[in-house]
Amino acid sequence: MNKIVVAITGASGAIYAKCLLDSLVQMPNQYAAVGIVMSDNAKIVWETELGNKDYEKYPFTFYQKNDFNAPFASGSAQYNCMIIVPCSMGTLGRIASGVSDDLVTRAADVILKERRKLILVARETPYNLIHIKNMETVTLAGGIICPATPSFYSNPKTIEEVAYTVVHRILDLAGLQSAGYRWGNSK
Repeated sequence: MNKIVVAITGASGAIYAKCLLDSLVQMPNQYAAVGIVMSDNAKIVWETELGNKDYEKYPFTFYQKNDFNAPFASGSAQYNCMIIVPCSMGTLGRIASGVSDDLVTRAADVILKERRKLILVARETPYNLIHIKNMETVTLAGGIICPATPSFYSNPKTIEEVAYTVVHRILDLAGLQSAGYRWGNSK
């Protein structure tokens, strides 16, 4: 059974994190545990972009950014998937450099060393060469870069529907069953 870490960093795009958490709430039979770690900046961005503190209402276990006693700070806890959404370029750079200075980067390091699934939902534009090289490094180490680039062939009508085009890809990459739009299938 899946054990998932969700890290939320301070990059713009809190709606992606919200939609992912909303989706996970709807599929409790697909995982044994979900652990959440949010940076201080992530909370500020969520409140600024979404106008609320609803991140406090999710039924998952939240860990402080420096809580190295969190189970997913060790490979022995067997968390098999980590999703960083949105993933700031600073977080990406620290992961690519092997800097484990907080719980997010430590957990990412653990996931990579254990050859488990690390999904980084990069939220920046445009990319500079350092970003691209960091993405290459993480990809070569086994991580998956999933830019927060929405699709439009499902004809989304609201900003949440646009965000869900990315979230359904994230869920697919994580090996979870989602009800997202499938190319070639009608709505």
